[in-house]
Amino acid sequence: MNKQINKKHKFALIVAGLIASTSTVYAESEFGEFNADFRLRYEGVDQANSLKDADALTLRTLLNFKTKDFNGFSGMIELEDSRALIDDYNDTLGKNPDYSVVADPETTELDQLFIQYKQEGFSAKIGRQDINLDNHRFVGNVGWRQDKQTFDAFRFTAGEDKWKFDYSYINKRNRIFADEKDIDSSDHLINASYNTQYGKFTGYGYLLEQDDMINNALDTWGVRWTGGVEKFLLQAEFALQDYEMGTTEYSSEYMLLEAGYKFDQVTAKLGFEILGSDSGEYGFQTPLATLHKFNGWTDQFLSTPDVGLQDFYASFAGNLWGGKWLVAYHDFQSDDSNAQASNYGSEFDAQYTRKITKYVSGGLKYANYSAGDVATGKVDTDRIWLWLQAKF
Repeated sequence: MNKQINKKHKFALIVAGLIASTSTVYAESEFGEFNADFRLRYEGVDQANSLKDADALTLRTLLNFKTKDFNGFSGMIELEDSRALIDDYNDTLGKNPDYSVVADPETTELDQLFIQYKQEGFSAKIGRQDINLDNHRFVGNVGWRQDKQTFDAFRFTAGEDKWKFDYSYINKRNRIFADEKDIDSSDHLINASYNTQYGKFTGYGYLLEQDDMINNALDTWGVRWTGGVEKFLLQAEFALQDYEMGTTEYSSEYMLLEAGYKFDQVTAKLGFEILGSDSGEYGFQTPLATLHKFNGWTDQFLSTPDVGLQDFYASFAGNLWGGKWLVAYHDFQSDDSNAQASNYGSEFDAQYTRKITKYVSGGLKYANYSAGDVATGKVDTDRIWLWLQAKF
Protein backbone atom coordinates (compact mmCIF):
# COMPACT_ATOMS: atom_id res chain seq x y z
CA MET A 1 0.00 0.00 0.00
CA ASN A 2 2.80 2.43 0.92
CA LYS A 3 4.57 1.57 -2.32
CA GLN A 4 1.50 2.61 -4.32
CA ILE A 5 1.13 5.87 -2.34
CA ASN A 6 4.78 6.71 -2.94
CA LYS A 7 4.35 6.07 -6.66
CA LYS A 8 1.35 8.41 -6.80
CA HIS A 9 3.19 11.14 -4.88
CA LYS A 10 6.18 10.80 -7.19
CA PHE A 11 3.95 11.03 -10.26
CA ALA A 12 2.17 14.16 -8.94
CA LEU A 13 5.42 15.93 -8.10
CA ILE A 14 6.90 15.22 -11.52
CA VAL A 15 3.76 16.43 -13.33
CA ALA A 16 3.80 19.67 -11.31
CA GLY A 17 7.48 20.22 -12.05
CA LEU A 18 7.02 19.46 -15.73
CA ILE A 19 4.29 22.06 -16.15
CA ALA A 20 6.07 24.67 -14.01
CA SER A 21 9.32 24.32 -15.95
CA THR A 22 7.83 25.33 -19.29
CA SER A 23 8.37 29.05 -18.75
CA THR A 24 12.06 28.84 -17.87
CA VAL A 25 13.98 26.52 -20.22
CA TYR A 26 13.78 28.08 -23.67
CA ALA A 27 16.60 30.52 -24.39
CA GLU A 28 18.01 32.26 -27.44
CA SER A 29 21.43 33.79 -28.00
CA GLU A 30 23.23 35.55 -30.80
CA PHE A 31 24.68 32.19 -31.83
CA GLY A 32 21.50 30.11 -31.85
CA GLU A 33 18.73 28.77 -29.65
CA PHE A 34 18.25 26.20 -26.91
CA ASN A 35 15.19 23.95 -26.86
CA ALA A 36 13.85 21.42 -24.41
CA ASP A 37 11.35 18.58 -24.66
CA PHE A 38 10.11 16.65 -21.60
CA ARG A 39 7.83 13.65 -21.95
CA LEU A 40 6.46 11.88 -18.89
CA ARG A 41 4.69 8.63 -19.79
CA TYR A 42 3.01 5.73 -18.06
CA GLU A 43 2.76 2.46 -19.98
CA GLY A 44 0.98 -0.60 -18.64
CA VAL A 45 0.98 -4.08 -20.20
CA ASP A 46 -1.26 -7.05 -19.41
CA GLN A 47 -0.64 -10.30 -21.32
CA ALA A 48 -2.34 -13.69 -21.11
CA ASN A 49 0.84 -15.59 -20.24
CA SER A 50 3.10 -16.30 -17.26
CA LEU A 51 4.81 -12.89 -17.37
CA LYS A 52 3.99 -10.35 -14.68
CA ASP A 53 1.99 -7.27 -15.73
CA ALA A 54 4.30 -4.37 -16.55
CA ASP A 55 4.08 -0.87 -15.08
CA ALA A 56 6.49 1.72 -16.47
CA LEU A 57 6.62 5.40 -15.60
CA THR A 58 9.43 7.01 -17.57
CA LEU A 59 10.62 10.56 -18.12
CA ARG A 60 12.40 11.38 -21.36
CA THR A 61 14.36 14.62 -21.59
CA LEU A 62 15.64 16.10 -24.86
CA LEU A 63 17.88 19.17 -24.76
CA ASN A 64 19.33 20.67 -27.92
CA PHE A 65 21.13 23.70 -29.24
CA LYS A 66 20.73 24.78 -32.87
CA THR A 67 23.17 27.31 -34.25
CA LYS A 68 22.13 30.15 -36.48
CA ASP A 69 23.01 30.05 -40.16
CA PHE A 70 26.53 31.27 -41.00
CA ASN A 71 26.96 31.57 -44.79
CA GLY A 72 24.92 28.42 -45.33
CA PHE A 73 26.53 26.43 -42.49
CA SER A 74 24.72 25.43 -39.30
CA GLY A 75 24.93 22.76 -36.65
CA MET A 76 23.05 21.05 -33.86
CA ILE A 77 23.79 19.13 -30.70
CA GLU A 78 21.08 17.18 -28.87
CA LEU A 79 21.27 15.21 -25.63
CA GLU A 80 18.70 12.63 -24.61
CA ASP A 81 18.02 11.06 -21.22
CA SER A 82 15.40 8.50 -20.18
CA ARG A 83 14.75 7.70 -16.50
CA ALA A 84 12.48 5.00 -15.06
CA LEU A 85 10.49 6.36 -12.12
CA ILE A 86 8.47 3.16 -11.83
CA ASP A 87 10.44 0.24 -13.27
CA ASP A 88 8.26 -2.85 -12.98
CA TYR A 89 8.94 -3.91 -16.57
CA ASN A 90 11.35 -5.81 -18.82
CA ASP A 91 13.52 -3.08 -20.37
CA THR A 92 14.92 -5.40 -23.14
CA LEU A 93 18.42 -5.19 -21.57
CA GLY A 94 18.02 -7.97 -19.01
CA LYS A 95 16.25 -6.07 -16.25
CA ASN A 96 13.11 -7.75 -14.84
CA PRO A 97 12.88 -10.57 -17.41
CA ASP A 98 9.84 -12.01 -15.59
CA TYR A 99 7.77 -8.92 -16.57
CA SER A 100 6.22 -7.97 -19.92
CA VAL A 101 8.36 -5.80 -22.19
CA VAL A 102 8.28 -2.01 -22.32
CA ALA A 103 11.06 -1.00 -24.71
CA ASP A 104 12.17 2.12 -22.81
CA PRO A 105 15.49 1.32 -21.07
CA GLU A 106 17.22 3.92 -18.94
CA THR A 107 19.89 5.67 -20.97
CA THR A 108 21.78 8.93 -21.45
CA GLU A 109 22.99 9.52 -24.99
CA LEU A 110 24.31 11.99 -27.48
CA ASP A 111 21.23 11.87 -29.68
CA GLN A 112 22.27 14.20 -32.50
CA LEU A 113 25.45 16.05 -33.45
CA PHE A 114 25.82 17.27 -37.01
CA ILE A 115 27.08 20.00 -39.29
CA GLN A 116 24.93 21.07 -42.23
CA TYR A 117 25.42 23.17 -45.33
CA LYS A 118 22.27 24.42 -46.99
CA GLN A 119 21.54 26.63 -49.94
CA GLU A 120 18.47 26.97 -52.12
CA GLY A 121 17.64 23.56 -53.56
CA PHE A 122 20.63 21.81 -51.95
CA SER A 123 21.73 20.52 -48.53
CA ALA A 124 24.46 18.29 -47.14
CA LYS A 125 24.58 17.02 -43.55
CA ILE A 126 27.17 14.89 -41.78
CA GLY A 127 27.03 13.46 -38.28
CA ARG A 128 24.49 11.85 -35.97
CA GLN A 129 21.00 12.79 -37.13
CA ASP A 130 17.31 11.97 -37.57
CA ILE A 131 16.31 10.51 -40.94
CA ASN A 132 12.61 10.23 -41.82
CA LEU A 133 11.53 9.16 -45.31
CA ASP A 134 7.97 9.21 -46.67
CA ASN A 135 5.55 7.75 -44.10
CA HIS A 136 8.34 6.15 -41.99
CA ARG A 137 7.40 2.64 -43.23
CA PHE A 138 10.98 1.95 -44.25
CA VAL A 139 13.05 4.65 -42.50
CA GLY A 140 12.09 6.68 -39.42
CA ASN A 141 13.28 7.97 -36.05
CA VAL A 142 10.85 5.86 -33.94
CA GLY A 143 9.93 9.03 -32.06
CA TRP A 144 7.25 7.19 -30.07
CA ARG A 145 9.82 5.44 -27.88
CA GLN A 146 11.65 7.32 -25.13
CA ASP A 147 15.03 6.58 -26.75
CA LYS A 148 14.42 7.51 -30.37
CA GLN A 149 16.39 6.12 -33.30
CA THR A 150 19.08 8.21 -34.99
CA PHE A 151 21.82 7.44 -37.50
CA ASP A 152 25.52 8.26 -37.92
CA ALA A 153 25.33 9.29 -41.53
CA PHE A 154 26.10 11.55 -44.44
CA ARG A 155 22.96 12.86 -46.14
CA PHE A 156 22.64 14.79 -49.38
CA THR A 157 19.42 16.28 -50.77
CA ALA A 158 18.71 18.30 -53.88
CA GLY A 159 15.49 19.48 -55.40
CA GLU A 160 13.12 22.17 -56.54
CA ASP A 161 9.37 22.66 -56.18
CA LYS A 162 8.32 19.51 -58.01
CA TRP A 163 11.20 17.08 -57.55
CA LYS A 164 13.57 15.95 -54.82
CA PHE A 165 16.50 13.57 -54.63
CA ASP A 166 17.63 12.23 -51.24
CA TYR A 167 20.69 10.04 -50.57
CA SER A 168 22.10 8.88 -47.24
CA TYR A 169 25.02 6.67 -46.27
CA ILE A 170 24.71 5.23 -42.75
CA ASN A 171 27.58 3.60 -40.86
CA LYS A 172 25.80 3.21 -37.51
CA ARG A 173 22.19 2.66 -36.44
CA ASN A 174 21.60 4.15 -33.00
CA ARG A 175 18.53 2.15 -32.08
CA ILE A 176 15.87 2.50 -29.38
CA PHE A 177 17.47 0.06 -26.91
CA ALA A 178 20.31 2.29 -25.58
CA ASP A 179 23.94 2.07 -26.73
CA GLU A 180 24.21 -1.65 -25.95
CA LYS A 181 22.19 -2.63 -29.00
CA ASP A 182 23.37 -0.09 -31.58
CA ILE A 183 24.49 -1.62 -34.88
CA ASP A 184 27.44 -0.78 -37.13
CA SER A 185 26.30 -0.86 -40.72
CA SER A 186 26.95 0.04 -44.36
CA ASP A 187 23.54 1.28 -45.50
CA HIS A 188 22.66 3.24 -48.63
CA LEU A 189 19.28 5.02 -48.79
CA ILE A 190 18.09 6.40 -52.13
CA ASN A 191 14.77 8.22 -52.43
CA ALA A 192 13.55 10.32 -55.37
CA SER A 193 10.13 11.95 -55.73
CA TYR A 194 8.21 14.03 -58.28
CA ASN A 195 4.99 15.98 -57.77
CA THR A 196 2.43 16.09 -60.57
CA GLN A 197 -1.20 17.10 -60.92
CA TYR A 198 -2.04 13.42 -60.39
CA GLY A 199 -0.18 13.11 -57.09
CA LYS A 200 3.32 12.47 -55.75
CA PHE A 201 5.37 9.67 -57.28
CA THR A 202 8.34 8.26 -55.34
CA GLY A 203 10.94 5.66 -56.22
CA TYR A 204 13.39 4.27 -53.69
CA GLY A 205 16.17 1.82 -53.05
CA TYR A 206 17.23 0.90 -49.51
CA LEU A 207 20.39 -1.22 -49.50
CA LEU A 208 21.13 -2.35 -45.94
CA GLU A 209 23.96 -4.41 -44.48
CA GLN A 210 25.18 -4.95 -40.93
CA ASP A 211 28.95 -4.91 -40.38
CA ASP A 212 29.35 -8.30 -38.72
CA MET A 213 31.83 -10.02 -41.08
CA ILE A 214 29.18 -12.06 -42.89
CA ASN A 215 27.15 -11.34 -46.01
CA ASN A 216 23.70 -10.17 -44.85
CA ALA A 217 22.51 -7.80 -47.57
CA LEU A 218 18.90 -6.64 -47.37
CA ASP A 219 18.01 -4.78 -50.59
CA THR A 220 14.60 -3.21 -51.17
CA TRP A 221 13.46 -1.42 -54.33
CA GLY A 222 10.04 0.14 -54.56
CA VAL A 223 7.62 2.74 -55.92
CA ARG A 224 5.02 4.78 -54.07
CA TRP A 225 2.15 7.06 -55.09
CA THR A 226 0.07 9.38 -52.92
CA GLY A 227 -2.71 11.61 -54.16
CA GLY A 228 -6.33 12.52 -53.88
CA VAL A 229 -9.38 13.90 -55.63
CA GLU A 230 -11.37 16.51 -53.71
CA LYS A 231 -12.15 14.80 -50.37
CA PHE A 232 -10.71 11.41 -51.36
CA LEU A 233 -7.27 10.37 -50.06
CA LEU A 234 -5.40 7.65 -51.93
CA GLN A 235 -2.05 5.89 -51.73
CA ALA A 236 -0.48 2.81 -53.29
CA GLU A 237 2.94 1.24 -52.89
CA PHE A 238 4.84 -1.80 -54.16
CA ALA A 239 8.34 -3.07 -53.34
CA LEU A 240 10.60 -6.06 -53.97
CA GLN A 241 13.08 -7.28 -51.37
CA ASP A 242 16.10 -9.60 -51.62
CA TYR A 243 17.81 -10.91 -48.49
CA GLU A 244 21.12 -12.75 -48.36
CA MET A 245 22.49 -14.41 -45.24
CA GLY A 246 25.72 -16.22 -45.98
CA THR A 247 24.95 -18.47 -48.94
CA THR A 248 21.16 -18.42 -48.36
CA GLU A 249 18.96 -16.08 -50.41
CA TYR A 250 15.30 -15.11 -50.02
CA SER A 251 12.97 -12.76 -51.88
CA SER A 252 9.60 -11.26 -50.96
CA GLU A 253 7.19 -8.50 -51.93
CA TYR A 254 5.43 -5.60 -50.26
CA MET A 255 2.14 -3.98 -51.24
CA LEU A 256 -0.03 -1.23 -49.79
CA LEU A 257 -3.41 0.04 -50.96
CA GLU A 258 -5.25 2.69 -48.93
CA ALA A 259 -8.27 4.88 -49.59
CA GLY A 260 -9.71 7.58 -47.38
CA TYR A 261 -12.48 10.15 -47.36
CA LYS A 262 -12.76 13.43 -45.46
CA PHE A 263 -16.25 14.00 -44.11
CA ASP A 264 -17.10 17.29 -42.40
CA GLN A 265 -15.92 16.15 -38.96
CA VAL A 266 -14.37 12.71 -39.52
CA THR A 267 -11.68 11.23 -41.77
CA ALA A 268 -12.21 7.54 -42.58
CA LYS A 269 -9.56 5.25 -44.08
CA LEU A 270 -9.58 1.69 -45.34
CA GLY A 271 -6.37 -0.13 -46.19
CA PHE A 272 -4.70 -3.41 -47.03
CA GLU A 273 -0.98 -3.99 -46.41
CA ILE A 274 0.93 -7.13 -47.39
CA LEU A 275 4.40 -8.04 -46.14
CA GLY A 276 5.05 -11.06 -48.29
CA SER A 277 6.66 -14.44 -47.62
CA ASP A 278 9.15 -16.59 -49.50
CA SER A 279 7.47 -20.03 -49.25
CA GLY A 280 6.99 -19.67 -45.50
CA GLU A 281 10.72 -19.35 -44.83
CA TYR A 282 11.22 -15.56 -44.80
CA GLY A 283 8.95 -12.55 -44.26
CA PHE A 284 9.45 -9.05 -45.71
CA GLN A 285 11.36 -6.89 -43.17
CA THR A 286 11.69 -3.13 -42.52
CA PRO A 287 14.35 -2.86 -39.77
CA LEU A 288 14.83 0.93 -39.98
CA ALA A 289 11.13 1.79 -39.82
CA THR A 290 9.06 3.53 -37.16
CA LEU A 291 7.38 0.17 -36.67
CA HIS A 292 4.97 1.24 -33.92
CA LYS A 293 2.97 3.20 -36.51
CA PHE A 294 2.08 0.05 -38.44
CA ASN A 295 0.28 -3.26 -37.80
CA GLY A 296 -1.18 -2.31 -34.43
CA TRP A 297 0.09 -0.50 -31.34
CA THR A 298 0.63 -3.61 -29.20
CA ASP A 299 3.76 -4.19 -31.33
CA GLN A 300 3.03 -7.83 -32.13
CA PHE A 301 4.64 -7.63 -35.58
CA LEU A 302 7.82 -5.58 -35.14
CA SER A 303 9.48 -8.43 -37.01
CA THR A 304 7.45 -9.95 -39.85
CA PRO A 305 6.79 -13.69 -39.35
CA ASP A 306 8.37 -16.09 -41.84
CA VAL A 307 4.89 -16.81 -43.27
CA GLY A 308 4.42 -13.08 -43.96
CA LEU A 309 1.59 -10.81 -42.86
CA GLN A 310 -1.60 -9.42 -44.36
CA ASP A 311 -3.11 -6.49 -42.46
CA PHE A 312 -6.60 -5.37 -43.40
CA TYR A 313 -7.38 -2.20 -41.42
CA ALA A 314 -9.88 0.60 -40.99
CA SER A 315 -9.50 3.84 -39.05
CA PHE A 316 -11.58 6.89 -38.13
CA ALA A 317 -10.22 10.19 -36.83
CA GLY A 318 -11.63 13.58 -35.89
CA ASN A 319 -11.70 16.47 -33.42
CA LEU A 320 -13.38 16.48 -30.02
CA TRP A 321 -13.30 18.83 -26.98
CA GLY A 322 -10.36 20.79 -28.36
CA GLY A 323 -8.33 17.65 -29.03
CA LYS A 324 -7.96 14.86 -31.58
CA TRP A 325 -9.25 11.29 -31.45
CA LEU A 326 -8.51 8.19 -33.51
CA VAL A 327 -9.80 4.61 -33.49
CA ALA A 328 -8.54 1.75 -35.67
CA TYR A 329 -9.19 -1.94 -36.25
CA HIS A 330 -6.78 -4.50 -37.73
CA ASP A 331 -7.42 -8.02 -39.00
CA PHE A 332 -4.22 -10.06 -39.38
CA GLN A 333 -3.62 -13.07 -41.62
CA SER A 334 -0.49 -14.89 -42.76
CA ASP A 335 0.56 -14.32 -46.40
CA ASP A 336 1.84 -17.83 -47.12
CA SER A 337 -0.98 -19.81 -48.73
CA ASN A 338 0.60 -23.09 -47.59
CA ALA A 339 0.66 -22.17 -43.90
CA GLN A 340 -1.12 -24.71 -41.68
CA ALA A 341 -2.87 -21.88 -39.84
CA SER A 342 -3.50 -18.42 -41.24
CA ASN A 343 -5.37 -16.38 -38.62
CA TYR A 344 -3.02 -14.05 -36.74
CA GLY A 345 -5.81 -12.41 -34.76
CA SER A 346 -7.09 -8.84 -34.58
CA GLU A 347 -6.46 -5.59 -32.76
CA PHE A 348 -8.45 -2.56 -31.66
CA ASP A 349 -6.65 0.77 -31.06
CA ALA A 350 -7.91 4.08 -29.66
CA GLN A 351 -6.22 7.39 -28.88
CA TYR A 352 -7.06 10.89 -27.68
CA THR A 353 -4.58 13.80 -27.62
CA ARG A 354 -5.02 17.39 -26.57
CA LYS A 355 -3.02 20.56 -26.12
CA ILE A 356 -3.35 21.74 -22.50
CA THR A 357 -1.35 24.97 -22.47
CA LYS A 358 0.85 26.77 -24.98
CA TYR A 359 3.70 24.37 -24.22
CA VAL A 360 2.08 21.31 -22.64
CA SER A 361 0.10 18.55 -24.36
CA GLY A 362 -1.14 15.19 -23.21
CA GLY A 363 -2.68 11.97 -24.41
CA LEU A 364 -4.37 8.71 -23.57
CA LYS A 365 -3.93 5.62 -25.71
CA TYR A 366 -5.20 2.02 -25.54
CA ALA A 367 -4.57 -1.11 -27.62
CA ASN A 368 -6.15 -4.56 -27.38
CA TYR A 369 -4.80 -7.54 -29.34
CA SER A 370 -6.73 -10.82 -29.59
CA ALA A 371 -4.57 -13.74 -30.70
CA GLY A 372 -5.60 -16.00 -33.57
CA ASP A 373 -4.93 -19.66 -34.32
CA VAL A 374 -1.35 -19.34 -35.60
CA ALA A 375 0.94 -21.01 -33.06
CA THR A 376 3.67 -18.37 -32.79
CA GLY A 377 3.67 -17.58 -29.08
CA LYS A 378 1.47 -14.52 -29.54
CA VAL A 379 -1.08 -14.04 -26.76
CA ASP A 380 -3.96 -11.72 -25.89
CA THR A 381 -2.44 -8.37 -24.94
CA ASP A 382 -3.68 -5.07 -23.50
CA ARG A 383 -1.52 -1.94 -23.45
CA ILE A 384 -2.41 1.48 -22.09
CA TRP A 385 -0.49 4.76 -22.16
CA LEU A 386 -0.98 8.10 -20.41
CA TRP A 387 1.43 10.95 -21.00
CA LEU A 388 2.23 14.64 -20.63
CA GLN A 389 4.70 16.43 -22.88
CA ALA A 390 6.23 19.89 -22.58
CA LYS A 391 7.92 21.06 -25.76
CA PHE A 392 9.34 24.48 -26.41
